Amino acid sequence: MQKKLEQAVTEIGSVILGKERQVRLALCCLLAGGHLLIEDLPGMGKTMLSHALAKVLGLDYTRIQFTSDLLPADILGVSVFNKNSAQFEFVPGPVFTQVLLADEINRTTPKTQSALLEAMEERQVTVEGQTRELPSPFFVIATQNPTTQSGTYPLPESQLDRFLMRLTLGYPDREAERKLLLGENSHQLLANLQTVITVSELEAMQQLVETIHVSTSLVDYVQRLVEQSRTSGDYAWGLSPRGALALLRSAKTWALMEGRDHVLPEDVQAVLIPVAEHRLATSIEKHGGGVARKLLDSVDVIV
Repeated sequence: MQKKLEQAVTEIGSVILGKERQVRLALCCLLAGGHLLIEDLPGMGKTMLSHALAKVLGLDYTRIQFTSDLLPADILGVSVFNKNSAQFEFVPGPVFTQVLLADEINRTTPKTQSALLEAMEERQVTVEGQTRELPSPFFVIATQNPTTQSGTYPLPESQLDRFLMRLTLGYPDREAERKLLLGENSHQLLANLQTVITVSELEAMQQLVETIHVSTSLVDYVQRLVEQSRTSGDYAWGLSPRGALALLRSAKTWALMEGRDHVLPEDVQAVLIPVAEHRLATSIEKHGGGVARKLLDSVDVIV
């Protein structure tokens, strides 16, 4: 299984150059059954990473370009009158897929953003009073531009909390960028990607996450981190119980990816920043860089 995961990282890394850690974290997020938020400037490879993940995992993939005039029905679907049957028939929206790329999610209105909430949390949508199940597995990979750019609507905390992790790709280093400039067309590389992990293998890996052992001392460490975020006075609000569960599940998934059957403090440290950064805020800067790093550095490991 670990060999398969390494193959997946290598395949995606052939398209997303010089970003192995971000690729591993993105794969960890999806294996944990969570949703991923990728925030960065335009043109940094956010869309390419999401498409590569879907292809390597062999999952159906749909992309929605979020714009200011997008409506909830454009995502969920709508009933259309069929003249032949003289009945209304439901036409599923693009949300009915296994991997949904919500591209530039913060360029649409809050009403349309909230249309994804039920889908992300419940894996189902309610349209015109009827509840419809979404395919399994169901992952949302959302990209957003920095809120300092024009035409953006900040995601509310309730929706940010639905994302298991938030990643930032950043500029490539000099060597990776040179390979990008001199190499093949990235879209051609994407087309040549091979499916490494099947849906059944992915579901089996997700079930294995539940079997990863967590010691009581490790849980103590996680609780100290959570309590520090709530009581230190450095944050406007601390990690919620959902955030604590997200941290522990991500650490278990990271341990599985490392080939271990138990969680170490290093696993918690590896995932804390992408899990906690978008869930924390200080009175000075909201969801800014370094907020989660400060929390990590302020709690000792005693295991």
